[in-house]
Amino acid sequence: MEEVFDIKNLVLWKDSEKQILDPELFSKTAKELAKKLAEDHKKSGEKENKRSQIRKFYDETVRLDMLTKSRPGEWVNIIPMVHMLTAKAAYALGRKLISKNFMNFIEVSVNQIEKAEDLNVFCNFFEAFMGFYRLYETKS
Repeated sequence: MEEVFDIKNLVLWKDSEKQILDPELFSKTAKELAKKLAEDHKKSGEKENKRSQIRKFYDETVRLDMLTKSRPGEWVNIIPMVHMLTAKAAYALGRKLISKNFMNFIEVSVNQIEKAEDLNVFCNFFEAFMGFYRLYETKS
């Protein structure tokens, strides 16, 4: 039986102290998440997790990552905006635009972001996820 991917077990760093990433984070893990969220999309009658909706979250993540790189001394003002991603996801979930699994993905990821490097890893993971999601979610 194939192991089912559990979003709550998503870990951005294999060892954050040494800044070592899981070698499969941008491949196997991103692919499994994409499959799970594409399945949610299909189960919802293609109403939840439309690519355009997920793209908004990805674009905001990239914007925040770029802002962090251009203003490295302002992390204390940027991190609250990173945490606002969970509020935006809650709003989208309330409007039935995203699935509970996508909400969990945002929440679990954001809760692991403490410094700019964490945001960068999340942004790269999100990019890998988007590539696989395009493969599995083919309509919207």
